[in-house]
Formats: sequence, C-alpha cells, structure tokens
Amino acid sequence: MAENQLTELMERHGVKPTANRILIARALAGAGRPMSMTELEGVLETIDKSNVFRTLQAFRDAHLVHVLEDTGDGVRYELCHSHHDDHDDDLHVHFYCEKCHRTFCLEGTPIPPVSVPEGYEPHTINYLIKGLCPDCSPR
Repeated sequence: MAENQLTELMERHGVKPTANRILIARALAGAGRPMSMTELEGVLETIDKSNVFRTLQAFRDAHLVHVLEDTGDGVRYELCHSHHDDHDDDLHVHFYCEKCHRTFCLEGTPIPPVSVPEGYEPHTINYLIKGLCPDCSPR
C-alpha cells in the first residue's frame, strides 16, 4: 500500500499520520496476514517496543486495526480497510494453522450473520477457523 493511501486511511480513522505510525501501518499492510506485536517488533527494528505498543493502542482506539485473539501467541493485528466511520465493512473470517501457528485472512469469506438475544449489544465479531494451512497439510 502506498504511503499516500496509508495516510488517507489513517486520516479517515482520525489518526495523525506520523513517520512511525506510517512505518507500522506499512508493515501491517505488507504482511498479508495478521501480525503479533512480537512479529512487528522483528520487522520494525528501528522502533522501540513501547512506541509500537502505543501506536497499536492508538490504531485500536481509532478502529484502524482489527484485533484478533487466536490460540497462538495471543493477539494479532491487521489494518482495517473499512470505508465507513459508523460501521466496519471489512469483516472477514480468519484461519489459524495449528502446525505453523500463523493466522491468515480469508478475505473472500465473510463472517456469517449471527443473531444475539435481546439485550446484548455486540461490538466486534472474531470468526476463527482452526486447522492446517495449505503449506502444512499433507498433500
């Protein structure tokens, strides 16, 4: 994703596009799959851990990232490409590989509609399928 697209995406979500934030957003966009904070730190060696953490928190507060809790090493982050401020049109299913412990976006697979009982107010939905990815499954 080009820097001007990242800047526009951040501004649409109300996030000031600083140099470090652009680097972190670029790393998330370029990964092609959700990343853990540890993975981000490995890719972004020039940015200290506390700055990565604060940036992810700012992205999270502004709904600029999807936050996925999987059974691997905890929480993973991916950029939210939603085009709306009032609702997220970028919801999709994720796949966790039980062998290589990577999480993948299945962007062509929307989250199925879920009804909740009266009185419940859902804010987010995480739909995670577990199994073996194509690289790890026997052929």
